[in-house]
Amino acid sequence: MRSILGFIAGGLFGAGLVISGMTDTIKVQGWLDVFGAWDPTLAFVMGGAIIPMAIAWHLSKRRTPLVGGEFPTPANPKIGRNLVLGSVMFGMGWGLVGLCPGPTIASIGFGGWANSLFILAMIAGMALAPMVRQRLDLSSDTR
Repeated sequence: MRSILGFIAGGLFGAGLVISGMTDTIKVQGWLDVFGAWDPTLAFVMGGAIIPMAIAWHLSKRRTPLVGGEFPTPANPKIGRNLVLGSVMFGMGWGLVGLCPGPTIASIGFGGWANSLFILAMIAGMALAPMVRQRLDLSSDTR
């Protein structure tokens, strides 16, 4: 049952990304180009996602998931080097390419070779990230 619900939720999420235009790299880059030819339409997509999710998080405080287990606890709001570095790298990649992991996976069937290249680079980045983090942690410990 849990896998079926996960499949349905993932399918709805992917369909929402495609329908909203989040898989269109030109549209995403237009939204990120605040000082140029800014396209504000994706702000409505973000608002349409954030508002219901905020309500869902509020309602989940007193409930348990339908498929068992527990809802995850909120992340530590502490802003540190790892959060800032990860956010900057994510933002740079998103701005340069116009894709992030969710829309990339949603566009696997029609994204072409550029999408496939991005997926390979994303996988390489995920594989290399622990090594880079370890090196950064070691370099900060030696100071």
